[in-house]
Amino acid sequence: MDGAILVVAATDGPMPQTREHVLLARQVGVPYILVALNKADAVDDEELIELVEMEVRELLAAQDFDEDAPVIRVSALKALEGDPKWVKSIEELMDAVDESIPDPVRETDKPFLMPVEDVFTITGRGTVVTGRVERGVINVNEEVEIVGIRPETTKTTVTGVEMFRKLLDQGQAGDNVGLLLRGIKREDVERGQVVTKPGTTTPHTEFEGQVYILS
Repeated sequence: MDGAILVVAATDGPMPQTREHVLLARQVGVPYILVALNKADAVDDEELIELVEMEVRELLAAQDFDEDAPVIRVSALKALEGDPKWVKSIEELMDAVDESIPDPVRETDKPFLMPVEDVFTITGRGTVVTGRVERGVINVNEEVEIVGIRPETTKTTVTGVEMFRKLLDQGQAGDNVGLLLRGIKREDVERGQVVTKPGTTTPHTEFEGQVYILS
């Protein structure tokens, strides 16, 4: 995930789940957050809405996000109803997204690797694994290895690449894709393994990590 919009009701301010969402964003490595202060049309007291903004900025700073991140006052309902003032506020929010979240840099020059998020079978076609390509490029008819969890690695060939129900010739870093694998049964692969370029990845039993505990 390259960025996020944190939606906070101007009428209520940050709620417990708001704090959990900010912590979760930090946990999964979201680099940029901006704020949509929704229901701003329902708050007439300028001091109150400024107080909510201040609380949101303090919440972002507590998790090492930019406390000067854009906070855009919006009204989703009024915009949906066509109110010009609030339609403009949504446009300002999208402009802030373009300005505050830089174009992501994808590691397309590195060996292909995709963690397996789900596995399913398409009748008449075979087994499909889905996930987000973390690095590299995968082409149709390219050989790959399934690595991890199990003691042995499995070699196979990608016979199809699909994204949003469209067949593609290739998938690349940043894409969420489904890969059709030749000769692989549903029970041969599972969530938690990785599909990778042969010879570039080895499984390990120890690693260093950072853990966030939600309480």
